[in-house]
This record gives sequence, structure tokens and C-alpha cells, in this order.
Amino acid sequence: MWLKKSLFAKLLVGMLISAIIPLSLSSIISYKTTTRSVERQVIELNQNTMDSGMDNIKRYLNELNHLSVSFYHDQTLMRYLRSQEAVPVQTLYITDQVNSIYNNRPEFQAVQYTSAMTGQTFAKTDLTQVGLTVPLPPVRIPRSEEESWGPESRYDVTAINGESVLAFHKPIVDYPSPTVLGMLSLYVGLDEVGRLLKPLSGTVPNGGETILLFIRKDMKLLLASGETPHPEGADGGLGVDMEGVRGSVNGKWNGRSGLFIYVRGQFMDLPLTMVKFVPSAVVNESANRTLSRVLAIQVVAVLFILVLAAILSYWTISPVKRLLRSIARVETGNFDVEPATGRRDELGVLEHRFQTMVVSLDDLMNREYRNRLELTTARLKMLQAQINPHFLYNTLQSIGTLALRHGSDEISDKIAELGSILRYSMDLETETVPLQKEIRHIEHYMSLQTGRFKNKLSYTLSCPQEGLGVRVPKMILQPLVENSIVHGMEKGSGSGTVHIGIELGRELRIRVMDNGKGMEQAVIERIQREFDERQLHTGQERGIGLINVLQRLRLCYEGGFQWDIQSAPYEATVITLIIPYDMEAKEGNAG
Repeated sequence: MWLKKSLFAKLLVGMLISAIIPLSLSSIISYKTTTRSVERQVIELNQNTMDSGMDNIKRYLNELNHLSVSFYHDQTLMRYLRSQEAVPVQTLYITDQVNSIYNNRPEFQAVQYTSAMTGQTFAKTDLTQVGLTVPLPPVRIPRSEEESWGPESRYDVTAINGESVLAFHKPIVDYPSPTVLGMLSLYVGLDEVGRLLKPLSGTVPNGGETILLFIRKDMKLLLASGETPHPEGADGGLGVDMEGVRGSVNGKWNGRSGLFIYVRGQFMDLPLTMVKFVPSAVVNESANRTLSRVLAIQVVAVLFILVLAAILSYWTISPVKRLLRSIARVETGNFDVEPATGRRDELGVLEHRFQTMVVSLDDLMNREYRNRLELTTARLKMLQAQINPHFLYNTLQSIGTLALRHGSDEISDKIAELGSILRYSMDLETETVPLQKEIRHIEHYMSLQTGRFKNKLSYTLSCPQEGLGVRVPKMILQPLVENSIVHGMEKGSGSGTVHIGIELGRELRIRVMDNGKGMEQAVIERIQREFDERQLHTGQERGIGLINVLQRLRLCYEGGFQWDIQSAPYEATVITLIIPYDMEAKEGNAG
């Protein structure tokens, strides 16, 4: 619909299509070429890095191997190991040597020596210091050096206290005799191996790159950096075929597609396989950056075309859009249209003529509105004139005198207050009054209301002394207070408090607050809409209600009058009137 209704849109879309299609084809071809080149570079770079990591692993395993042969350097220890009797001195000495090996490396989880001569087991773990023992997996001890003892028996991955460790079993042979004296087992935590593999995991946080280290021909998984690996199976659970000493193959790891890059090596007779999984997103990262740069250049070119076309179109179409916005405002009754741009072309002349028409229409609407207000005032005066004021005053005075004769002072006071209210409201000649008279009138009104509601209604009124002489339109307070009582309290909980607060600064600020039922947001929006549309109510149910007071004040003060309504049900509903006043016109005597 937008494309069909806008000529500017059609021209703009056509220009963009003609520019984007060839640029997109060139980007696709460039991206595919770059991706293949980057993939080759990623494989080669990672294999070189993994070769370095494989050398570090071999050096580390060599250090462990040196520790395992430390028994041969102590001739006293070797003599004790050959003994077939469990002598306490020998037992203590062997235990100390096991502890010494354990303390050599912080990552050792346990060190155990099992004697083939006496059957004794000497073990050192973290928990042996507090008197507890950790069950270690049983180890088979060969009878002699000639017996088959391959890497499957020498190296294994097991668990101690739920933590995976590398189990390194070293037969202690009584050289030059082939007799096996016992088995030294090192249970090595994987912290150091993980530290050696960490530089190979990539520099992208949460990039999904994973380094896997397998030992033995059956691909026993020793350590996996990054995400939790799959359960072991054929090829360590990878599900890919790896051929040759080094290479790469596509596959999936933990649900992600990517590239498995592998390097094979061997420490002594132990096969080692290092595999790095690189997600496709990481492999294509460089290609994506290159594509991003190309796209950035293309986007700049397209934006240049777009901006140039948009500037020319905007310069032509913007006056039309301003006219449309102004027409929409006028349709809602708001005649405050945007000022003309001062252009001298045909569109500038059209804007100027439209503004002239709106000003004339606003004047016409104001005249009609004043006529409606005068008609409303006339109807009100007709209703007021239906009762003979003198007859009403005399009757109230007679009732008051009768109440005094019977000692009913309160009734007399209430009748006097009612008479003052009627006298004030039926004064048809006076348009504006000092604020003090409005306050006196509202005090009489609230006195009657509090007498009616008893203890369920209370009110407070505050006004600075210097504000009493300010002249204001007559009968602006009673409709607001009456609205608080009738709609806020009678239709709410039946009780409450009303506060009339008057402040005098640069403007006269009047607030009427109550803690009654409050106003819904929809009601406040309706009042705002009726005020903007200059609606006036003449029905008997609404009388000269809130909207009529607001419209009267706008007619009196034009743009200088402001108002606001804030409502939180049963907490506070505040109606604020902000009225400008003339200090020179202020009465010196409030009475």
C-alpha cells in the first residue's frame, strides 16, 4: 500500500533495486572465494599451533616419567623394595618417598606404590592427612619385565572423588634382573594439561572452539576444553573418520557444524591424538569481516544515491506533508497549524493561502463558540429568573427568624448560609469578583455539605492574604468542589476530604484535591478532547460543570490559562487551574 500511494517510494525503490542487484552478485562471488581461502589458512594455522601444543604435552609427560623413575636414584629405597619382610623402618621410609613424589606436583591427586614382594600398598592422597582413605582402582602387577605391558596398561583415564585423572602406572624393575619389585601409580589431575591446552582454544569468547586430547589407540578421551563432550564411542564419540598424521574433516560437535582439525603424535609408545573443533561461524569469521567491509562500501554507495534522491524529493514533497499535517489538525479542531516556510514558489503560495483560510475559520469558530456560550448563559439566567429572588430571600429570612425564636441557632446559621449562596449565584450582573468572595461562597457551600455528611466529610482551604483581592470569573470553584463531592465521594466510599489550595506567584494557581473515587484515564482524556474541540454542555445533568468552567476560563484568558488533572483512585485526585492576573487590576481592599 505504501508503494502504491507514494510516487517518491516508487522512484526510490526502483533506484535501489538497480543498484543492489549487481552489488549483491559481486558480494556473493567474493564471499565464496574468500571463505575457501580462509578455511585453508585456518587449518594450516591451527595445525601449526597444535604441533606446538603436542610438544608441550610430550614434555609434560616426560617430566612425569622422570618422577616415576626417581625410585632408582635412591639405593637405600631400592634395597628396602627388594625386601620380602614388612619391617617398620622400611615401611616408614617407603611411605616418606611416596609422600615426596606426591608433593612434587600440585596437580597430583594420589600417588600409590604396591609392593610385589610384600603385597603392601603405600598411598598418598589429599584425604590421607585427615585420616581418610580414597579407594584407588586396582592395578595388575606384571611378574617380570618381559611380560606384555603396553600403553593400554601403563596409561589410563580414571576418576578419583568424581574427578577425571590421568593414571600413569610404572613397574619398578630390579635391574639388571627382569624381576618386577612393585608398581608405582601416579594419579595426575588435569589442571596442568588444561593449562597447556588453553592457548589453543581460540581467542573468541564463547566461540565454541574445543580442544580434545586422546590417548592410546582406542582413543581414550583425556581432556576436552570448552563444552562438555559427548559420551565416548568410536573415535572418542566424534563420529568422524580421521586418516593420516594430520588433516581436517567436516562434522558436528554438540549440535554445531564445523571443522575437526587433528594432529597425531606419540610419546614413547603412547599414541596421542589432538583434535580441535572450530565452528563454521569462527572459520567464516574472516570471510564475514571481508564481506562486511565490502558491504559497508556498497552500503555507503547506495546510501549516497539514496540520500541524494531523498534530499531532492524531500525538498519538493515536505511542503505537501506539512499541509497534510495541518489539515489533519484542523480536522480535529486544532487551528494551531505549522508556520509557513517562506518559500516563493507555488507550494509556498499554497501554504500561505491555507494558513489564511485557517485563521479565518478559527475566527468564525470562536464567534460561533461565544454565541453558544452566551446562549448557555441566557438559558441559565432564564432558569435562575424562574424563582423570584425577593420572595426567596424573604421566605428564608422568615424561616431563620422562626428558628431563632425556637432556639435553633444551627438551623438559622444554615439558612443564612443558603441565602448567601443563592444571593451570590443569582447575581446576574457581576461577571468577575474578588477571590475573597469566591472563597466566602465556597465556605458557605462546604458548611452546608459538611452538615449534610456529618463526620464523613471534611475540608481545608488555604489562600495567601495578598491573593484575596485578585479578580477571577465568578462561580469557578463551586463546580470543581461539587464534582469532588458528587462524583468522588457519593459515588465512591461515601466519605473523604477535600482541600482547596490557592497559591499566588507569577500566576494564580488553584488546586482542588480529594481522596475519593477518582477519575479514570479515559475520562481525563475525554475532558481534554472536549476542551480541545471547544465543546460546551448545556444539559441540566451536567450544568456548568468542569468542562464549562475550563471553557469559560479559556475565553477569558485565551492562551494564558492552563489546567491539569492527576488522579490516583482513593489516594489523591488533583484539579489544577493556572490563571494569569494583572497586579494593577488587583483590588486593594479584599472586602
